[in-house]
Amino acid sequence: MLDWNEYRKELAGRLGEFSELSPGTMEGYKALSGAGKKTGHLDAKTRELIAIAVGVTTRCDGCIAVHTKAAGASREEIAEALGVAVALNAGAAMVYSARALDALGD
Repeated sequence: MLDWNEYRKELAGRLGEFSELSPGTMEGYKALSGAGKKTGHLDAKTRELIAIAVGVTTRCDGCIAVHTKAAGASREEIAEALGVAVALNAGAAMVYSARALDALGD
């Protein structure tokens, strides 16, 4: 299994390097990432649980590493969010199966 703590450290180092090479990109990312906090409609834990689920559906290890640590959520809460991610992936596969049949034509 992956050592997630070590991975987070390595990722932070590489992202720091990327930030030096492309500061505007990192600034833009930080603006996007922080925009939801400003509305106050969702609490931090809920945003992090959504981020974990999206990280799983987009297969982003970095997202998973960062947001599982930041969530401050229990294993049970994270498992429930992951259940939503699994359901959405299955749902998306169903929708795209219908699209594939549509592409086939009559």
